[in-house]
Amino acid sequence: MTTPTARLRPRAMRFLRRRTRVLLLLAGWSLLESAHTFLSGYGVAKALDQGFLTGDTGVGLAWLAVSALAVVAGGLAGRGVFRGLADLVEPLRDSLIRQVVSRSLTQAVAYPARAADSAVVSRLTNQTEIARDSFAGLVLVARSFVFTTAGAVLGLLSLAPLLLLIVMPPLAAGLLLFLATLRPMAARQRAFLQADEDLSTQFGAVAEGLRDVVACGAQQPTAARAHGLIEDGARAARQLAGWAAVRCLALGLAGQLPILLLVVTAPWLLRQGLTAGVVLGALTYLTQSLLPALHTLMNALGSAGTRLLVVLDRLTTGPAQDPETTATAEPPPTAAPLSTTTPDTAPVVAAPSLAPVPPRVTAAPGGPRVELRAVTFAYGPAAQPVLHDLDLTVEPGEHLVVVGPSGIGKSTLTALVAGLLEPAHGEIRVAGRRVRAGSGPSLPRVLIPQQAYVFSGTLSENLRYLCPDGAPTSALQTSSDAVGLGQLVCRLGGLDAQLDPITLSQGERQLIALARAHLSPAPLVLLDEATCHLDPAAEMRAERAFAERPGTLIVVAHRITSARRADRILVLDGVRATCGTHDELLSCSALYRDLAGSWQPRTFERSAGLAAKSRPPGG
Repeated sequence: MTTPTARLRPRAMRFLRRRTRVLLLLAGWSLLESAHTFLSGYGVAKALDQGFLTGDTGVGLAWLAVSALAVVAGGLAGRGVFRGLADLVEPLRDSLIRQVVSRSLTQAVAYPARAADSAVVSRLTNQTEIARDSFAGLVLVARSFVFTTAGAVLGLLSLAPLLLLIVMPPLAAGLLLFLATLRPMAARQRAFLQADEDLSTQFGAVAEGLRDVVACGAQQPTAARAHGLIEDGARAARQLAGWAAVRCLALGLAGQLPILLLVVTAPWLLRQGLTAGVVLGALTYLTQSLLPALHTLMNALGSAGTRLLVVLDRLTTGPAQDPETTATAEPPPTAAPLSTTTPDTAPVVAAPSLAPVPPRVTAAPGGPRVELRAVTFAYGPAAQPVLHDLDLTVEPGEHLVVVGPSGIGKSTLTALVAGLLEPAHGEIRVAGRRVRAGSGPSLPRVLIPQQAYVFSGTLSENLRYLCPDGAPTSALQTSSDAVGLGQLVCRLGGLDAQLDPITLSQGERQLIALARAHLSPAPLVLLDEATCHLDPAAEMRAERAFAERPGTLIVVAHRITSARRADRILVLDGVRATCGTHDELLSCSALYRDLAGSWQPRTFERSAGLAAKSRPPGG
């Protein structure tokens, strides 16, 4: 596992090489600052030794005037540095924003109506600004320290080399102690940012599902988890403060101790032949140049530097998650191969290697075969794989339901089969033809996500949206009645009624999207919790319509009743996948037993009857 520094170093070098002109400009202005540092102490020493101590006030004032002019030159150099800094900092911020937006869109490509998760919003609005400000401060401080130290050391050497024996040992020791704190501080900073993201994601999930939390009586567990995340953030902040104390010790050793040693050894230095002006000039270097530069450097590297390293690592390499991940979802515990097994642990038989196929593939009347061969997918190079070495075969005309905890990869699986995402390893075939993201479907297939898409226009235009060759009114009526859209059609005023998506409920939008998919000629239908806003009775009717419709059907289920209506059930648990019927999985899958135990069939039957009496199916 590479460290963040090792991962970021090649990108940083490429970024800086493309801006060589800006770096040379900053170096030129910094050399002028270095000259200012050199003259500040050297001018004081010469003003005392060659002017005031010899009785020549004019010479002393002249040297002080030289030092004053050096201060003015330093101010002009600082102005030039700030002018060139924007050409270095703003491109970094723009690049980071592009990366964050690109990764977010990649994750949400299968879910156009779903809002960005809270962690992505935190990276876009908060962490990119942290990176921008930290990088700007770091460039200013590091550049200033290097050239200020060079000017001061050159000045001490020109006054008396003996001074370096007093100044350099504590300076070097303090810098080494400070550098030793950078790695643990970066680790604590990373933990602090992770706690901040987790808390943001948790609060976003709770705010969105507050009604479900209250309905399920989960207030105390939810509050306990939020309290734990708050404590994690506070603990990380306390640890950061502890390492900040060590940084103060390093600053005292590198910056304050040389001044103390210079004052204590001043009589001895005078006996060695050094003049009072030389000692005063050395003291000027330490107090006016080295100590401020050290203080600024340690504060910047200790806070902004480690923060920049952590933020850049998170923004450019992860962690990224499955779009269906919520605050309570846990990542896969290991990277073990994700194999699909039947209840007797025998692997699902994959199709043999196929001969070359013609460009156009026609599905059998029962629907196409769907094959996944050693499929691995992760949202980002540093992210934990959502699916790992998954092998699965869905036979033509089969009705498969996918279940598992939130964030385990169910939505990712449907997006891969639909060709919206590209697996990192392995391949996916539909009707014998390989599926590639962005290349367009070789076989018509329909994916209906949770957030159904309905556009302004007539109801018939919405229903015919996936029928490139059109469809007769009788077919529209048949599909509408099959999925339970009939009541809504009557309420709206017929198939030619104008739709205003804002006035429709989520359940009504889902019914329209389901009727659209049912009407389409696609022999493969993927329903990713496409009935989650319907009551149990309406959901049962819609799923039965698709089960009776010719073609292959893959459903991501959020209720166990959906699983019981399927030919087979695929259980994803992050380490392995198990496939079988409802009864078979009850006997061989502990996770499926847990999921099935959360929903009681009688409860569904009761709620379905009540819902049918109290509200329209799409309500």
